[in-house]
Amino acid sequence: MDASTASPPLGDDHAAALRKDRLIERWLMLSLAAPALLLVAVCLLVPIAWLFYLSFYTDAGAATLINYQRLVEQPSYARIFWTTFKVSILTTGICAVLGYPLAYFMSQLSQRAANLCMILVLLPFWTSLLVRTYAWLVLLQRTGLVNSWGMQLGLWSEPLPLVNNLTGTLIGMVHIMLPFIVLPLYGSMRTIDRTLVQAAANLGASPVQSFWRVFLPLSLPGLTAGALVVFILCLGFYVTPEVLGGGRVIMVSSRIATDIDTFLNWGSASALGAVLLLSTLILLGIASRLTKGLSVTGVGH
Repeated sequence: MDASTASPPLGDDHAAALRKDRLIERWLMLSLAAPALLLVAVCLLVPIAWLFYLSFYTDAGAATLINYQRLVEQPSYARIFWTTFKVSILTTGICAVLGYPLAYFMSQLSQRAANLCMILVLLPFWTSLLVRTYAWLVLLQRTGLVNSWGMQLGLWSEPLPLVNNLTGTLIGMVHIMLPFIVLPLYGSMRTIDRTLVQAAANLGASPVQSFWRVFLPLSLPGLTAGALVVFILCLGFYVTPEVLGGGRVIMVSSRIATDIDTFLNWGSASALGAVLLLSTLILLGIASRLTKGLSVTGVGH
């Protein structure tokens, strides 16, 4: 038989069949996920699109860039964004400093003891965020328990300004955000192979060297994930800065509420939300690139 009329090799037919099966499988998976994708589009994408639409129009329905122009020209908006990111960064840093030792301590316990500690970590979630915020207001105000006990013990002579400022806001936000960084940190630390630390000790490393060179790098994915969660959540915080800040700590969410409730200016509020959303996405992209070399186990690819 002539080679030009010979049938194609069986390997080519098999590869073509596999490609066809993969294509069919993808379409089947897409059809199964279609209801969930539609729900996400309706509940998430449509409101975001409407937000951007409102930011380019006035209340009278005329297209304009005045809402974004106001954000650039008025210095107050720059201060609001600076306050928002400053509070978010400080809260994330304090949560990392407090949460890492706690998660490390829990990871060294037995499973039963660690589960008990986890219940204590999750205990604040059983109470409303608003209730916890007002509880801190009761504790930290000038006539609150902290100032009263401090003056009775002779630690200070006058009430300390612990609320209606940045200090009170950070205390309340750290208390609320701390579990969000402890949970991924604990999960990451629990998966670390303890024999690696023992191997470092057998090779002559001190406990401090074993921690810094072995354990800490392996726990970085959990720390990064927790820090991102805390930071993103802090950017949209409203209740705690409003109550414990006393109007002195104005974040973007507070200004959005003021523009809508007081001035009924949906365009300005939408522009603030759109800029905050874009800023968050840019920061997430930068963080994704910076942490691209970290795998699930904390070792570079």
